[in-house]
Amino acid sequence: MNTSPHDLAAAAASRLAAWIAEHAPEGIVVLTGAGISTASGIPDFRSPGTGLWETLDPMEAMSLASFSRDPEHFYRLAMETWLPPILAAKPNPAHFALAELEAAGYIRSVITQNIDGLHQAAGSRQVWEIHGNVRESECLRCGYRGKLDLPAWSAPPGASPAGPPALPASSRPDGASGPPALPPRCPRCQAPLKPAIVLFGEPMSPAFTRAWEAAREAAAMIVVGSSLQVAPAAYLPDLARHLVINNLEPTPADERAELLFPAPAAELWAAVPPLLGLSG
Repeated sequence: MNTSPHDLAAAAASRLAAWIAEHAPEGIVVLTGAGISTASGIPDFRSPGTGLWETLDPMEAMSLASFSRDPEHFYRLAMETWLPPILAAKPNPAHFALAELEAAGYIRSVITQNIDGLHQAAGSRQVWEIHGNVRESECLRCGYRGKLDLPAWSAPPGASPAGPPALPASSRPDGASGPPALPPRCPRCQAPLKPAIVLFGEPMSPAFTRAWEAAREAAAMIVVGSSLQVAPAAYLPDLARHLVINNLEPTPADERAELLFPAPAAELWAAVPPLLGLSG
């Protein structure tokens, strides 16, 4: 008798929920990567055929050298390619499930490689954003930090709202119509504001040190949607005595994992909270 996909998914969620219940008293942290946000409409970076780096040069699109050389070009390229899907995205069931598990005391914190801010939008409170948050900005000259305020954009007719936008015209302060005012400027010193994310060529943010400590203090880790190919985040699972990995593709840490779930994160995690007596 063949087992249906639904039964297989239910069995996987049941095994995951049981593991969480067993190890929660020891402390569980969750490490998330791009795979948790693909169901929210954000493409990942490295998947063959669909990853952003298939069509974009990362050193042009997301490097400190590119931003420093021509901030306006940096922002225009971002607004034509990778940035709109992130700004349009909403949390999916996996984000909400992790927030619910944190509120109920099953997990201590989330360490995320993502820059989309969706964990906080779903209600997670203890989130270590080791690559920063694209919804925020920072000034490399004076240290100012604030919300990243970009010109509004709209998708071309018939296109997905999360797809590449048509760059809009905007109103300048003098009331004239013209191109969007890019790059955004620091309100203190008028230097170009950089998205508060770790670009290629930049050191890791202080959040990584705090994330490392959080992982070291917990006994268990769940990896969700990360290929574990980007250092130094790829080394975090080495700190865990107990490890679970939920990723569609194999990772370098699979041999150490007690459980492997090669399933879409949103589908797997949606079923977990009810199995732990939560509302889901």
